[in-house]
Amino acid sequence: MRVYLHGSGRSGRDAWPSALAADAVFADVAAMDGNDAKIAELSRITPRGSVLFAHSAGAVPAVLAIDRKAVSVEALVLLEPALYDVARGLPAVERHIDVITHARALADTGDLYGFWRAVRPVMFGGPAEQEKWGAEEALAARFASVELPWGHAVTPDMIEGVRTLVITGGWNAEYEAIAAVLVTHGATHQQLVGNEHRPQDHPDFEAAVQRFLEG
Repeated sequence: MRVYLHGSGRSGRDAWPSALAADAVFADVAAMDGNDAKIAELSRITPRGSVLFAHSAGAVPAVLAIDRKAVSVEALVLLEPALYDVARGLPAVERHIDVITHARALADTGDLYGFWRAVRPVMFGGPAEQEKWGAEEALAARFASVELPWGHAVTPDMIEGVRTLVITGGWNAEYEAIAAVLVTHGATHQQLVGNEHRPQDHPDFEAAVQRFLEG
């Protein structure tokens, strides 16, 4: 059985358009606040011995669920995991946290466009532009309200003893730094370049997963 846990964008089946649908469960925790609720849902839907896939911020409740023994998995596949807690102190990670912390402070004062000017270049590439603001304002508001993926006491040793594959897109220094830390605790790391923050959409994704699971 495969269980797929989305990040902070698309949810449920929509977040995994290239995933094999047979013998799979697609979690949808978009409406749930806090990791405890998400972990409880993972516990409910994850059969013992499953392969758990988690993208971006979804890696936080996934790893915590394993550490708390709320789930017992055969393997863990992390896609660009936003496990910032495991790499605190590394320059790329601290730069990102500083930018987002400043941006959130702007959003808290009601300056949503100021938030977007800071966030858009680091999260989506390219500057914020007034002529695109009407189309992007709702996206900015959503990103200004999502739970930040740090401050959750996730430690890299939580994956020790769990077969773990980390796949990154080779485009972002923070995710590469996080992957490097996880490798020192037993993870296998592979880059699939070309789809940036969604390596699960790469044409070689399924083959990479199969090689790992069969290796």
